[in-house]
Amino acid sequence: QVQLVESGGGLVQPGGSLRLSCAASGHIFTINAMGWYRQAPGKQRELVADISTGGTTNYPDSVKGRFTISRDYAKSMVYLQMNSLKPEDTAVYYCNTLPPVGWGNGTLVTVSS
Repeated sequence: QVQLVESGGGLVQPGGSLRLSCAASGHIFTINAMGWYRQAPGKQRELVADISTGGTTNYPDSVKGRFTISRDYAKSMVYLQMNSLKPEDTAVYYCNTLPPVGWGNGTLVTVSS
């Protein structure tokens, strides 16, 4: 089994920043690529960032240049730094492996004035 606990979400104004954190079980963290996913109301869950065990990162065009994923092997943590946030970034954000396994509760990010 895997354990993934997200935190750091909240209400932020457009143009603002947030840093999300994900505490992951050590085993899956060390052997899998990790990613951040998000799901907005009425929309399918989408992958917004991923990082390989070697540190290679990928982002879709919708967030490229604004989001940065990172991982800390010593702490078994995955982070998502989100800058220049837009209202369309509003969603519940989840961390998971690639491909994903069981889902945690996620953390809600609301971008609004």
